[in-house]
Amino acid sequence: MADEALSAGVVAQRLGVAVTTLRTWHQRYGLGPSHHVPGHHRRYTPADLARLEVMRRLTAEGVSPAEAARWARQAPDTIASVGTSPGKRRARDGGGTTIPVGRAGPAVRGLARAAMRLDADAINKAITRAIAADGVVTTWNRLLRPLLVGIGERHAATGALIEVEHLVTRCVSAALGAVASAGPASGPPRVLLSCADEEQHSLPLEALAAALAEAGVGYRMLGARVPVTALLAAVARTGPAAVVLWSHAPATADPAQLTALLTAPSRPLLVLAAGPGWQARTLPAGVVSPTDLTEAVSLTVAVHDSQHRPAAS
Repeated sequence: MADEALSAGVVAQRLGVAVTTLRTWHQRYGLGPSHHVPGHHRRYTPADLARLEVMRRLTAEGVSPAEAARWARQAPDTIASVGTSPGKRRARDGGGTTIPVGRAGPAVRGLARAAMRLDADAINKAITRAIAADGVVTTWNRLLRPLLVGIGERHAATGALIEVEHLVTRCVSAALGAVASAGPASGPPRVLLSCADEEQHSLPLEALAAALAEAGVGYRMLGARVPVTALLAAVARTGPAAVVLWSHAPATADPAQLTALLTAPSRPLLVLAAGPGWQARTLPAGVVSPTDLTEAVSLTVAVHDSQHRPAAS
């Protein structure tokens, strides 16, 4: 075991995070090194590294650090079950290991089973029914996020379920797009939604677009991988009251993009740095970082309403 134990610097390099991030995960969530030789610094074992890989992947997927840590602490059990012989693995609904959804309710478990079957029709119907009954935000928080977290956790531990992730992502995107295209907006679009430069993960931004459409808020969606020059050109052309810039991972979260928005001639009233890529300590003054979809919707709706409020006579 001693030969396999790794220093914090090596682990940080393998995961692509800062050593200070590892210390934070250790202090706040107990995801620290477990191998200890008296008189020496503690070292990370392969099981520690597996937990941290789950933590890194899920936070990059938009999961809160506390929730990601809860899933990460289950990683050794997941890995142990994967290491058993194929005949002893538990399979359901079309084969393969199940998607872990924790304490999520029966709706999420049913959706997870449909995902494992690659049953696109069942997935589409479940998401459409949920949105019709509960709305976009509740469906995202209670149904879709637990499923996406479970798929991400399983993939991080095993490298499997890429086909499941792609199919589910496509179904979720289609369902959110249907809401976005159907929602009537009150007034011209004053919210601009964009991914950061080189950011390709746009699904949470699509959820925000659908939630805004559901609330009757007009918006423009630029989508993935928007260079800062193109973003500034769109701001100058459309004069949005609010700009939401999404970053999924630290590699795409360059604060200079936010500074460029704040110093633009047609500066928006509200600049939101959304997503887990942004680090609070690096955000320029005047930028707001919403904690989740609910807060992002609330902030953008408030700005929209303030721009469309009738002037006092």
